[in-house]
Amino acid sequence: MLRSFVVFGLLLLFSLSVFGQKSETPFYKVKYDPKADPAVELQKTVAVAKESGKNILLDVGGEWCSWCHKLDAFFETNEDVSAFLLANYVPLKVNMSKENKNEEFLSKLPKIEGYPHLFVLDPNGKLLHSQETGALEEGKGHSHDKVLAFLKEWAPKKQIQ
Repeated sequence: MLRSFVVFGLLLLFSLSVFGQKSETPFYKVKYDPKADPAVELQKTVAVAKESGKNILLDVGGEWCSWCHKLDAFFETNEDVSAFLLANYVPLKVNMSKENKNEEFLSKLPKIEGYPHLFVLDPNGKLLHSQETGALEEGKGHSHDKVLAFLKEWAPKKQIQ
């Protein structure tokens, strides 16, 4: 009973703290927040990822970024991809903008050439993969098959019991 309460508390804290919005807000509707401290938010995200056994998907971008909005729209309209993402990852948006470049936080990650940029971390916060999203595009948007294949490739491997 206590464990269930702790898990619920962590998930609620994650929903309110990491996203800064109501827990019903889908991850693709969460804005990039220049006031958020990504190091603090990542600590909270790691706690949720460890408890759930999911990897972490860092989405680096900004409200100024048209392709960031296209990626959010992609997840909104491709429910199967969003469902897979949420089943296997804890998403966290990290702002990069004129208001806050988050240089100290981002300096610890591989160089970013364009936005949005995705990083996959294990449940402990260790970097597994750096993904420029141009490779996931097709035409004037993102490819369903490429995005899903990327998410499947870097999803945590389920242990067979």
